[in-house]
Amino acid sequence: MIGKREKHKGGKYAPIRSTSALVLSSTNSNRERIYIQQPPVSSAGYSSQAINPHFPHTVRKTETKTCSDCHLAEADDNNAIFTQTLGLGTKFIDFIGRYAWIGAESSVTGVQVTEWDEPQAVKGSYLHKYAYPDWYAEHQARDQVLTTGHSHSASKTSCLQMRGEYLYAASGDEGFMVYDIASIDNKGVSQRIITAPYSALGHDPQVKTSNASCIAMPTTQPIIPARNKGDLMRVTNMEQAMHPLYNYAYVTDTKEGLILVDTGTLSDGEPRNNRLARALTWNANGILNGARHIKVGGHFLYIIADAGLVILNIDKPLVPVVASVTPLNDGRAVETQFRFAFVTDADGLKVIDITDKTKPQLIANNTIAMVDAHKLFVARTYAYVAGGSEGLVIVDIENPKNMKLEAKYNADGKLKDSHDVVVATTNASLFAYVADGEGG
Repeated sequence: MIGKREKHKGGKYAPIRSTSALVLSSTNSNRERIYIQQPPVSSAGYSSQAINPHFPHTVRKTETKTCSDCHLAEADDNNAIFTQTLGLGTKFIDFIGRYAWIGAESSVTGVQVTEWDEPQAVKGSYLHKYAYPDWYAEHQARDQVLTTGHSHSASKTSCLQMRGEYLYAASGDEGFMVYDIASIDNKGVSQRIITAPYSALGHDPQVKTSNASCIAMPTTQPIIPARNKGDLMRVTNMEQAMHPLYNYAYVTDTKEGLILVDTGTLSDGEPRNNRLARALTWNANGILNGARHIKVGGHFLYIIADAGLVILNIDKPLVPVVASVTPLNDGRAVETQFRFAFVTDADGLKVIDITDKTKPQLIANNTIAMVDAHKLFVARTYAYVAGGSEGLVIVDIENPKNMKLEAKYNADGKLKDSHDVVVATTNASLFAYVADGEGG
């Protein structure tokens, strides 16, 4: 990654990296896990996952940056490299820790996918095999079935996001829900997923909507925007104020369109004001009727609705502006990677050039046909699609304008109704976590 250094270093461009990637857990004398895998927050409200200049220990003539790391390649096959170089993230090292979170027809569930002991190996991984051979053998003997999960009843939950000590969920006719999951791994707590950890007089984590379909947040890291001002900002560090869009969770509703919810009260340290409310309900001229999936990218929202892919400019979050609409054939989901949006619809996987958000271009003759494509995940040069009865469909997107089918995988017939997939690297083990209606 390339970044710009501070003024007293002449504002030079230099390699940057994450240098404060703290993820903290705490266990008391009774072996109760008070909290697990929580990134701390700085005095100015930033996540601890800080990015700083970091020069390599060696300088080489080969294995270094080339022209196509910063400029468009003639083959147009360096979109993923662009995202890496510019620090936008390639979603290859997203983190799924001790628990994977799943939304279902009548519940939300956290499923243990790693061991607790260090190293916290993912169950079934090569690390698991060599670090904990006995536990690995037990896992294989039960046909790799994960045995521990904690659930909370809910309406049909089609979209969720864990951040810090909370799980944010779009739960159909229950609307937007926030669950306290701080005690998910604490054996001393009887109800590990809680909707009201404090008195109902001071805590209401629900915003009722007609039919909440999805939720997106501008960062997966805990932040505290309320701290992000005044004397807490470090001028010498060139710290900048967060964009106002970081104050909100963005919820889609099939009937009401877009709903913004200010979630700042959950992180201000005051438990008596945790009463969530709408900051905005927006569906101008019905443009977001049928809204069912949403992603945040920069100061734009990418929303799949009946009209197709709707791109909203939220530079002023409470005054959304329609940037463009691209028709689709029953759109399902969207992911973005720098200059391109990858969308699924009734035809399969398609690509839209979003270099100019006001004039997106659907790439012709570039569809990976699928019988029943659902949600997808884009990591580096591959797109992973939950393909319903086809299981996990892996597509080579190194050249987004000329995609190629890499593989279809159904786990020997166990994946029969795949609806969602997330790719994450945990303790050097890379996995695709697939949510399957029949297979689990």
